[in-house]
Amino acid sequence: MPLFSDIEQDKIAKAIADAETATSGEIRIAIDKHCKADPIEKAVEYFSKLDMDKTARRNGVLIYLAHADHKFAIIGDSGINKLVPDDFWETTKIAMTAHFAKGNLADGIIAGVALAGEKLALFFPPQKGDINELPNDIVFLDNPENK
Repeated sequence: MPLFSDIEQDKIAKAIADAETATSGEIRIAIDKHCKADPIEKAVEYFSKLDMDKTARRNGVLIYLAHADHKFAIIGDSGINKLVPDDFWETTKIAMTAHFAKGNLADGIIAGVALAGEKLALFFPPQKGDINELPNDIVFLDNPENK
């Protein structure tokens, strides 16, 4: 059985599209089954592999989740990190954790995406001629070293 139904995947993609209407930032979701390392390290690794460091304003955000190991991380690109406080993603993590604790992974991701979009809009409002630089679909990672 897949982690998310087609309907849940569509809802997550729509949440990303909706969040990105209020910001020039880009949000992606990457899902792993296992993460033996620190989830922030894995998020950084995948951030580059997914070309998220190639956005025009360096304002991409990756939400990385290793569902079987109950680990996740939220990281932003350098354009975000140089403008925001260190605890910028803390409220987003708390909201997501509340949903995850109830077994609602899709709802947790949707909540995280919505909050990330709101926070990004404060620092990166939409720009004239802004385009969607990264796909909105979930990236399901196949990571042999984690199996």
